[in-house]
Amino acid sequence: MAYNPALPRSAAGDRNPWLIAVVVSIATFMEVLDTTIANVALRHIAGALGADQDESTWILTSYLVSNAIILPISGWLANVVGRKRFYMVCVALFTLSSVACAFATSLSMILVARVFQGIGGGGMAPVEQSMFADTFPPEKRAQAFALYGLTVVSAPAIGPVLGGWLTDSFSWHWVFLINLPVGLLSLTLVGWLVTEPELLERERRERLARGFRVDILGFILVVVGFGTLQVLLDRYELDDGFSSSFICWLGAISVASLVWLVVWELRHPYPVMNVRLLGHRSFGICCALMFLVGFLLISTTQLLPQLAQSLMHYDATTAGLTLGVGGIFTLLLMPVSGIVTGRLIQPKWLILLAILGTGWSLLRASGVNLDMSFWTISSIRISQVIWLPFLFIPISAVSYVGLPPSRSNEASALINLMRNLGGSVGVSFVTTMLAERGQFHHERLGEHITVYNGHGWNTPLAAIDAVVQAQASVLSYLDIFRVLGILALLVWPAVLLLPNVPKGTAAGH
Repeated sequence: MAYNPALPRSAAGDRNPWLIAVVVSIATFMEVLDTTIANVALRHIAGALGADQDESTWILTSYLVSNAIILPISGWLANVVGRKRFYMVCVALFTLSSVACAFATSLSMILVARVFQGIGGGGMAPVEQSMFADTFPPEKRAQAFALYGLTVVSAPAIGPVLGGWLTDSFSWHWVFLINLPVGLLSLTLVGWLVTEPELLERERRERLARGFRVDILGFILVVVGFGTLQVLLDRYELDDGFSSSFICWLGAISVASLVWLVVWELRHPYPVMNVRLLGHRSFGICCALMFLVGFLLISTTQLLPQLAQSLMHYDATTAGLTLGVGGIFTLLLMPVSGIVTGRLIQPKWLILLAILGTGWSLLRASGVNLDMSFWTISSIRISQVIWLPFLFIPISAVSYVGLPPSRSNEASALINLMRNLGGSVGVSFVTTMLAERGQFHHERLGEHITVYNGHGWNTPLAAIDAVVQAQASVLSYLDIFRVLGILALLVWPAVLLLPNVPKGTAAGH
């Protein structure tokens, strides 16, 4: 395929853009996979490094914090360093840090390695999405985002299954070592096949010629604001919420820093995080909807396996498979969504249908019980994830409507930040709600246990409490599914504010 002068920012050059799309997807799949693959191995890692359960959670938190910090500024870094160069640096840093995690001999060593791994991983997805937006013409963009969606949506479902199998069959070290061959393959192919367009190089040289103006205060506010927010979300339930002075201080610092960040970046001529883009109606709405996608996807990805393991006594691999079955349907429907988005159906109508369908599926899950089979759990997951392709791809495609092509890097950084933040808030929300609703239902059910209701004298108190605790846990899961379903159904009016795109083409610039 010859060079397309209509796409001067293309990363394909004179090569087939689909080949480039596959190449740059390799490392991003690896990075998204890593957000969930270590979860099931956490207990084994903690045991090997002599860490208790509370300390071991920092292995996850350290990655999420550094990832959250780098995401909002990755667009600026790609513009300053060069898109291809920045992407390769991120892949190399992620790969080397993964190896360092595997060979860590203490908790402090793995925490440092995880911080650098999060920094490398955080810059990959936004740059890849920018490459997709710039490399494909509008009529092909939704199909390209379908390929991107395969990496983002399927990897979190595969992570727990793969992580459980590697840990059970080999050791926890392979959860990280598996990234080495994948990272080396990605670096080789990207260096060989991906092009850095002359237009991007010229813009970078012009930017540097005007003076290398670093928005130092903006960078500090990003680090402090998003760093403290991520720690707050990850530690909220473990540290007893706002009854903890530590959590209160984190909340105060995060809110103050992020408000100051917005005010500062709106006035700065060269912002490290371009919040002005949120003023574009379609982009702002798409960011909010992508936050919802992350909120629902990541929280339910954690919820179902946790229910299967804690209440139905599934092992880690079988619990992970409850997600894997749904992942197959997601993979099959991604290309379908890519074909119909914009060309046959307006993206906003697909988004509206998907939100209503997601709400219905979550409300349906609020009626489950402990007698359900593996296939019943899997069908619940299937009914949730069949709508994801019709959320993710139309949102990704329509989000660039009306934005200047030169802002692709910064826009990709913001929309990926919203998806990740949505996931973090979602996990924190369901974890907190599980504990609080579990306590509530335990107290209500316990009120009805007396010596007169047919149990008391002949049944050990421990056995009675175990039954009450199990029923309270089930009811708390049902409460969460119900709340998530109602939340999904409440946001649909915002979709009507999205613009239409010309019939027969995908959403584009």
